[in-house]
Amino acid sequence: MPQSTTDGGRITLVPLGGLGEIGRNMFAVECNDDIVVIDAGLMFPEQEMLGIDLVIPDISWLMERVTRVRGIVLTHGHEDHIGGLPYILPRLPVPVFGTALTLGLLRNKLREHRLLDSTDLREVHAGETVAMGRLSVEFVHTTHSIPDACALALHTPLGTIVHSGDFKLDHTPIHGEPPDLARLARLGDEGVLLLMSDSTNVESEGITPSERSVGPSLARIFAESPGRVLMATFASNISRLQQAFDAASADDRRILVVGRSMMNNVQVAQELGFLRAGSGALIWPRQMEGLEDRQLLVVCTGSQGEPLSALARIAAGEHHLVELKAGDTVVLSANPIPGNEELVHRTVNNLYRQGARVFASSRHGVHASGHASREELKMLLTLTRPHYFVPVHGEYRHLAIHAELARAVGIPSEHVVPIDNGTVVEVDATGIRRTGRRVPAGYVYVDGLSIEEAGDVVLRDRRHLAQDGVVIVVLTVERSTGAVVGRPDLISRGFSEDSAMETLFEEAREHVLRLVEPLTPDAGWTVWQTTIHEGLARFLYQRTQRRPMILPVVTEV
Repeated sequence: MPQSTTDGGRITLVPLGGLGEIGRNMFAVECNDDIVVIDAGLMFPEQEMLGIDLVIPDISWLMERVTRVRGIVLTHGHEDHIGGLPYILPRLPVPVFGTALTLGLLRNKLREHRLLDSTDLREVHAGETVAMGRLSVEFVHTTHSIPDACALALHTPLGTIVHSGDFKLDHTPIHGEPPDLARLARLGDEGVLLLMSDSTNVESEGITPSERSVGPSLARIFAESPGRVLMATFASNISRLQQAFDAASADDRRILVVGRSMMNNVQVAQELGFLRAGSGALIWPRQMEGLEDRQLLVVCTGSQGEPLSALARIAAGEHHLVELKAGDTVVLSANPIPGNEELVHRTVNNLYRQGARVFASSRHGVHASGHASREELKMLLTLTRPHYFVPVHGEYRHLAIHAELARAVGIPSEHVVPIDNGTVVEVDATGIRRTGRRVPAGYVYVDGLSIEEAGDVVLRDRRHLAQDGVVIVVLTVERSTGAVVGRPDLISRGFSEDSAMETLFEEAREHVLRLVEPLTPDAGWTVWQTTIHEGLARFLYQRTQRRPMILPVVTEV
C-alpha cells in the first residue's frame, strides 16, 4: 500500500450527498480526531416536491462531531457545491477554504443571508497546502465549466487521497492555465492511497470538447441573426459568458444582463478579473430603447427551463423587461440536467410559439460539457495510479459504470468500492471495506420564502410540520384559457383550529385569485404552483407569524 504505515490510524469516508444523484455534493473525510468536509452543495427540488425551494444535505452526523470538524474545503463555485452553505454554516460554524472566484461567488450568497460578517472565509490559491489537524489539503489546479476550479490532495498519515472535484481535461481553457497534470502525475509517483473521481459524464465516449470550441458557434449565430439575440446559460458559467461577450463585441451588439443571480455573478467575475467587457458594452434596461434589435444581446438565466427563471418568464410572456417577438434568436447554451428535460422542452415550445428561432445545446455547437468523458477519466486513473478507488458525483449507474472503467484500467476489483449516500467506508493498513454502518444522509428541505427574508428560512422537518402544520390549496383551471373555475379550496391540518381561521381563509382565497390573475397556461402549471406557494406563504406569515407548509395543487379541466 503506498505511503501506508501500521500506526497511521484509520480513515473513514462519509458521503453525505452527491452519490446516487446529481447535485447536493458533500463528502466528509475523518482521520483519527480530524474531519475535513469537501463541498456543501444544494439540489433543486423535483416537481413532486411541492412547497420546497431547495434540497440540502443532512449534516446531523457532522453536528454530533462539530468540535472535530476542521473546515469545509470547496472545489469550485457551482451551486451544487457551495449553495448549501448559507443554510449549513449557522449550524456548523467552521472555516471555509476556497479559491478567489469560488469565495467571491459565495460572499454574495452569505451577504444576502446576512452571514458574511460571521463566516470565517480563507482564500487559497492552486498549489497551496492548508494544514487541518493531522490532515493537510493541497489545492491542485484543474479545469471545469467555471474558472478557478481545483482538485484536492488530502495528505493523511495513512497516505494521500485525491478528490478530483468536477473536472475535464481542457488544454485550451478560456481562463487560466490547462489542468496541472504534472502535479497529478507526481502525486501518482509518490503514491496515491485513494482516488475519488467525478462520474457525471462517464457514459460519454472519447474526450469532452474544449470550452473554447463554443466561441466560433456563438459568433456565427450572432452574426447571422437579423434581430435580437437572447442567450440563456448557467449564471456561474463565466467562461461561456466571456465567449458570448466577445461574440457580441465582434458583432457590435450591446449586452443586457437579466436575472439577479446572473447580474451578481457578472459583477463578481468582473471585479476579480475573470470576465471582461468593453467600455459601454453592458447596458441598463432603460438603454434598450435607443438600440435597434440588431444591436442587442440579452444574457439571462433559464437554460434548464426553471419555472421562475428569466428565460421561462420571457417565453411565457410574463417577463417585466423583455418581451419576445418574431425574428428573435434564442440560444440555450447548456444541456438539460437529467430530470429537467420536460421543463426545457416546455420553454422551447413557448419560444417557438412566440416566433423565435432556437439554437439548443451541443447539437448546434453552443455547449460543451464541463465534465470529463471516458478517455479523460481513464487518464486521471492512470496518472494517479490509486491503490483504492471510490467513484463520486453522479447517479448510481454513473458510479457503477465508472467502477467498471477503473477495473478495466487495472485496479483490482476488491479495491474498487462504489457506494451511495450514507454508506460508511473505512480504510486502514489492512485494506478498504464497507463497514455496514449508515449515517443519516437523506434530503433536508429548505422552504425559503424569499431572499429578503433569508433570516427567517425554515428547514422543513417533521418537527416543524408538527408545529406549523400544512395548508393545501386546490385550484381548478380551464386548460386552454387559464380561467379559474370556482373558488380555491383551502384545507389545513395542524395549522389552527381557531374559528377565526375561516375569516382568514376567506381572505386567503381572494389573495390566491389575485396572485394567479396575470398568469396564463403558457407559463406552465409549475409557475402557478410556485406563485401560489410564495404569495400565500407571505400572506399567512404576515397575518399569523407562522409558516405552514403550502402545498398548491392546480387541476386542469
